[in-house]
Amino acid sequence: MVRGELGGGRGLVRLRRKEMFKKIVKRDGKIVNFNPEKIADAIAKAGLSTGEFKADRAKALAEKAVRRAEETIKARTPNVEQIQDIVEEVLMESSFKRTAREYIRYRQERSRVRDAKSDLMMIYRTISHADASEDSDVKRSNANVDGNSAMGKMLQFGAEGSKVFTKTLLLEPEVAFAHDNGDIHIHDLDFYATGTLTCCQSDPFVLFENGGFNTGHGHLRTPTSISSYGALAAILLQANQNEQHGGQSIPNFDYAMAPGVNKSFRKALKRNLAKYNKFTGKKLKLEVKDDYDFGDDEKLLADKFPQEVIDASNEDVERETLQAMEGFVHNLNTMHSRAGAQVPFTSINFGTDTTPAGRLVSKYLLEATANGLGKGETPIFPISIFKVKEGVNYNPEDPNYDLFKRSMEVSAKRLFPNFCFIDAPYNLKYYKPGDYRTEIATMGCRTRVFASVFPESDGIVTGRGNLSFTTINLVRIGIKHGICLGERKEADWEGFYRELDEKLDLVKDELLARFEFQANQHVRNFPFLMGQGNWFGSEKLGPNDTLRDVIKHGTLSIGFIGLAETLVAMVGKHHGEDEDARELGLDIITHMREKCDAYCKKYKLNFSLLATPAEGIAGRFTKIDRKEFGVIPGVTDRDFYTNSFHVPVYYPISAFEKIEIEAPYHDLCNAGHITYIELDGDPSHNISAFEAVIRKMHDEGIGYGSVNHPVDRDPICGYSGIITGDRCPNCGRLEGKVPFKKLCNCAKGE
Repeated sequence: MVRGELGGGRGLVRLRRKEMFKKIVKRDGKIVNFNPEKIADAIAKAGLSTGEFKADRAKALAEKAVRRAEETIKARTPNVEQIQDIVEEVLMESSFKRTAREYIRYRQERSRVRDAKSDLMMIYRTISHADASEDSDVKRSNANVDGNSAMGKMLQFGAEGSKVFTKTLLLEPEVAFAHDNGDIHIHDLDFYATGTLTCCQSDPFVLFENGGFNTGHGHLRTPTSISSYGALAAILLQANQNEQHGGQSIPNFDYAMAPGVNKSFRKALKRNLAKYNKFTGKKLKLEVKDDYDFGDDEKLLADKFPQEVIDASNEDVERETLQAMEGFVHNLNTMHSRAGAQVPFTSINFGTDTTPAGRLVSKYLLEATANGLGKGETPIFPISIFKVKEGVNYNPEDPNYDLFKRSMEVSAKRLFPNFCFIDAPYNLKYYKPGDYRTEIATMGCRTRVFASVFPESDGIVTGRGNLSFTTINLVRIGIKHGICLGERKEADWEGFYRELDEKLDLVKDELLARFEFQANQHVRNFPFLMGQGNWFGSEKLGPNDTLRDVIKHGTLSIGFIGLAETLVAMVGKHHGEDEDARELGLDIITHMREKCDAYCKKYKLNFSLLATPAEGIAGRFTKIDRKEFGVIPGVTDRDFYTNSFHVPVYYPISAFEKIEIEAPYHDLCNAGHITYIELDGDPSHNISAFEAVIRKMHDEGIGYGSVNHPVDRDPICGYSGIITGDRCPNCGRLEGKVPFKKLCNCAKGE
């Protein structure tokens, strides 16, 4: 690598000194003595790094550069850049082309580092002075962080400084350039240097039933009631969020909370039996066995307890479960993580536990979601996901069919739950009845961690998550090789796939490098995630062990943005409006999936393909490409590229046709996927139409789906829901100077 500056210090090679330049202006404006030996120093190190020549040749090249500088630079005191430009010319004119390229590369890298530092100061100024509501990508980079709060600003200061450190010292220059240039986007770049993983699908059974867990501030024993189960579930998600940069999920929420219902029922039986004895004067035994569960056969219980005791206990448990679920929802919308800067990004999957206790959890979770928060606001967290399965809840004769019906009613009112389909062929092949670990679950943002190259974790959802993911700007490749610029009449598919493969290999190498960095972290760096055995296999590790043997069960994901705009750039139409484009779109994503599968075999790691959530990068890519290529109709003429493989939201298409077009991509995108359907008006008045959409998703093999619809918010009283007229149903305020606002679906990744 080339070293050395042109001003100050002693060089490796002595040069004859002419007297024309005595001083030189450095980049920071300082004027120092001109030392031509530093030129030879830099050239010598460039030649040494390439092996093309040694110090004596560097001396001759340096003398030539100094002579040319004396002849061509008119200023008495030149600047460093002028001298280095001439050194480049001399090297490029020589036969030492590799040395010239190395010198130029090093110069560009040094310039990039200096620019990054300068840019960082400007970013810091934006964080310090700008308002989050202003048009600032920095302040709005994470919708889950209050960019105006003191702690939110502190988090952003650290995040932006960490990005510069990572790009300067940890990433390969070509990777850092590709990220800054908009060819790729490395997600959560600010957390790269910490070695954190993205997300985890936590199993509360692991933490609750083995003596409780330690959050680092004290030990929490095994909970003994549904109230405690709900509270500790929220704490579990919060504690894990503090050690990961992505979302937190419970894949088996109803199964995991059911023991709490049963424990509360036993307590209620004992308490109500004591009351019964007190008021009747009887002396029935207070013995309550551990195998008495909520919803046990009434005749069995009636042999042991008076019916009044059973009824009162059932009522107590129902009331306590509702309160526990309301407390859980309220906690996750108010508790904070990461130094108080944000609420945890949380998701829960439920709906398939058919025991009375599990069903009660699902029932009242839905009820708590429907009720909303304190002023009727729609709760954004946890993102709830109802798992749909034939034989469990899909058909009228299924034991949990009533919960499926209720889930659609609640979603029609509150946007959540979303729906995850176990019967999709690529999910069903892992399903084992009665084993919740084999029921597909997802993060609310769509991340899916299921298949594995390691047999012990293949088809297991619990204790696993994504390690990191990076997204490719698919649209830019389409612009460069398509017909949209008018430079060719037919798309250059050979060039398109050649460049796509280059980007795939670049991202693969970046993910492998990040994996190595993560793998060399220690259990002690993640005292909750790893130290409490939350991650798959981590219970076998000690505090000083590294993570390689367990994080291998996670996924390394390659994402993409803007398939629709890519197709328009290549052939003039997207997959929603043209049958041929539809086939081309599937060919592109199939090719990407096949590359990921090949990486799995070669590196024995879980590479996977992700239909990237839009987040802020769809807009970032669009801005960069518009600046370089101009406004291209159907490509760069909107503020955002279309989310992953979706048919553009602005394109008129029926819900059923959209589902049919997008369904095949769910199978291809094994790292995560979602299909959104937009409904106009208030779907709560037409549940049959809502159900038809969900059933269409199920029948077409959709893996994860959601129905979006208008939700209004009164900014004065905080009510969020559907406001059909001009009066808020919560406070009675008439819409006037302060209008009602439409609630966005940012938590859904749109």
